[in-house]
Amino acid sequence: MRHLEVALGERSYPIYIGRNLLDDPEIITRHITSRQVMIVTNETVSPLYLRKLEVALQKYSLEACVLPDSEIHKSMDSAMKIFDVLLKCKMSRGTHIIALGGGVIGDLTGFVAACYQRGIPFIQIPTTLLAQVDSSVGGKTAVNHPLGKNMIGAFYQPKCVIADTNTLLTLPEREFSSGLAEVIKYGLIRDPEFFEWLELNMDDLINQDLDKIGFCIERSCLNKAEVVSADERESGIRATLNLGHTFGHAVEIGMGYGEVLHGEAVAIGICLAADLSNRLGWLTDEDMARIVDLLKRARLPTTVPPTLGVNDFLEHMSIDKKNVEGQLRLILLEKIGRATLPMAVDQNQLVETLTAYGNN
Repeated sequence: MRHLEVALGERSYPIYIGRNLLDDPEIITRHITSRQVMIVTNETVSPLYLRKLEVALQKYSLEACVLPDSEIHKSMDSAMKIFDVLLKCKMSRGTHIIALGGGVIGDLTGFVAACYQRGIPFIQIPTTLLAQVDSSVGGKTAVNHPLGKNMIGAFYQPKCVIADTNTLLTLPEREFSSGLAEVIKYGLIRDPEFFEWLELNMDDLINQDLDKIGFCIERSCLNKAEVVSADERESGIRATLNLGHTFGHAVEIGMGYGEVLHGEAVAIGICLAADLSNRLGWLTDEDMARIVDLLKRARLPTTVPPTLGVNDFLEHMSIDKKNVEGQLRLILLEKIGRATLPMAVDQNQLVETLTAYGNN
């Protein structure tokens, strides 16, 4: 088992990474100080892992809330369903709420935990690669709105993150690749040696080599933990974790939540950010080609869906948390391993990227 720490003073917490962690109740129960526990999961994960978690927590007063699967259900309606169970079961302020699932469940559960009685403890048990390497770490919680992704939420840290890599063996191929987009992102923004490692080991990751996947998760979480520890509330360097996300969120909104997986949209966004960086004279043609090639080897899309036009992008990108007073700001790449802070971009060059790259 690998063990990392997110250093945030009194809000610090551990990340556990390894095989068969759901079979070890003590890893979970050491972080529960209340008799009342509630598990939030979805209809896909529930048949696979809910019973195992219930057995591990059988000494507690336990409730479960099983939601529909898909990004479209990361909504206030779903949050209200969780609140309904908490209130009907008279859950107290000490209740621990556990997110068992991917990024949607983690974000939803964290958001509810931040709001219920002004804050109750919660634990992340991510079951997708994307959640294990990114969304379960760092305390960003949110629900989506039809006009903007993750625009309603809170910073709220979990008590711990438990990433059982065995859960990835039941993950569909497309979902696994979606997580690799966030993994590649870490190499691009701050860890060039990791990017090179991914180039050498991508085939083994695709073939589910659990030892290498474990290292991949650990290195990704280490990168994120260092950034979050330095900038918990995204006033500076943490914004670099959003490489490709402004473009990507526009793809998700434009195509409809759930039609394109988050990591797939981020992969497209990374390509667009790289193209714009290249046009600005920072990223070389060779590095641009390396980025696109690695994303393709990860079985990720690298072109804009044909139904999304330039005006669609500009409209959806205008609603983004990094924008200031209506000014669009993007994370770009100076080179592989070094990202910019959010910066204003020339509208004409942005349109050139959206026009040219969308037609590749």
